Amino acid sequence: MTGFPHWKLWLHATRPRTLPVGIASVLTGIAVAIHLHGFHLLSAVLALLTAILLQIAANFANDALDFRRGADTAARVGPMRLAGSGQASATMVLGATGLTLALATLCGIYLAWRGGWVILMLGLASLVCAVAYTGGPFPIAYKGLGEVFVFIFFGPAAVTGTAWVQVRQFEPEMLAVAIPVGLIACATLVVNNLRDISTDRAAGKMTIAVRVGRERTILEYRLLWLVGLTAPVVFWLSGWLDFWWVLTLLAWPGVIVLWRQVAEKRGPALNAVLGATARQQLVYCLTLSAALVLSR
Repeated sequence: MTGFPHWKLWLHATRPRTLPVGIASVLTGIAVAIHLHGFHLLSAVLALLTAILLQIAANFANDALDFRRGADTAARVGPMRLAGSGQASATMVLGATGLTLALATLCGIYLAWRGGWVILMLGLASLVCAVAYTGGPFPIAYKGLGEVFVFIFFGPAAVTGTAWVQVRQFEPEMLAVAIPVGLIACATLVVNNLRDISTDRAAGKMTIAVRVGRERTILEYRLLWLVGLTAPVVFWLSGWLDFWWVLTLLAWPGVIVLWRQVAEKRGPALNAVLGATARQQLVYCLTLSAALVLSR
């Protein structure tokens, strides 16, 4: 133990490579609100801050609790973790988790007041699940439910919730757009779990990747992207998007590269694919957001 970690180590522990996933989801929710002529600046900014803080808190909790459960060992091939590397105690990292959740709560108070009981319940569930993902008596990730969690919270919760708190009523477009965004968010987790199959299996972390094996996990990754990339065409045919949906084609070249790389790379080399997947989701969501705004 080296004492209190340097701020750069804490920054690394936030897992900045994965943060574009949450940012992309909220930005898409903001675009949905603009599409529905219900944009509200303060709600949009606070929704973005809350989402980032919740994701960081979940990453901190994962750092500490995976270490305590034995999932982060010397055999780990992923990026360095604070607790697992001995740079900080698990207790210290959990303290940072609590502080980050408190900041997220402060940001979310206004959102709950504006959005009503729906946003309040969503916020409470997000606070609990940020820790329950790897902690508590039923750790979500260890039961093979990680993709379900990510889909719900980075899809319907982030996209629909962000749009709801601005428009303050439900419209079908909110949920429709949230589905492909949530599915693509799962792709980042799939790469993470693909990389960690051997160490997760040894720790009893029964992810979908551990259960179905490498080849089917690669297929899962590709199917998630396939559904996400074809969704804008469906939105155009349904009349929710104008011909501006073609902007989403700009995301295709990067996805095609990832489609190949996820099968070619193994072990630590998948860390780059994980970061690229998160960035590519941001590209996809930005192009989809532009199509939504221009199709008002």
